[in-house]
Amino acid sequence: MVAPVFGLAVVRGRSMEPTLYDGDRLVIWYGAAPKIGALCVVRLPGRPVAVKRVTRLVADGWWVERDNPEEGVDSWLVGAVPQHDVVARVVCRVWPVLRRPR
Repeated sequence: MVAPVFGLAVVRGRSMEPTLYDGDRLVIWYGAAPKIGALCVVRLPGRPVAVKRVTRLVADGWWVERDNPEEGVDSWLVGAVPQHDVVARVVCRVWPVLRRPR
């Protein structure tokens, strides 16, 4: 059995608002299997890694979407994300602990 490997990630950009905001700190689990509805760190073609919501499994891989339709890139623009491009699953947000309404 392989021990899980955890890490930290910082959210950059507005594509996951209102769920996550620029600067939020996340605990991520490298190599964790994607789950429908989960937030995952993925590699998108020609872009740095990004946090997206997994919405379904399709023939070409995982369909991922942004929570903010006005910002960012997701599978609607670049297609499905292959399994090997799903880097990690988000476990929880650790900062900010509490968020005031904006």
